[in-house]
Amino acid sequence: MIALTRMDGTRISLNVDRIESVERVPETMLRLIDGRSLMVRETLDEVVSAFKQWQREIANHAFAGTP
Repeated sequence: MIALTRMDGTRISLNVDRIESVERVPETMLRLIDGRSLMVRETLDEVVSAFKQWQREIANHAFAGTP
């Protein structure tokens, strides 16, 4: 899960497996696989960076053999 901020300032954690696409319109819009959309304060680059960090953490746990 990655931590993001809704436009109203509410912090949320989002399961990255639910994200279908991310676009800048000019706000950052996440389209989820269930058809819903979510606008967040983070930039597109920040969302991508958070996703990459999540992937690194998952890979590190897998290689380290930790649950």
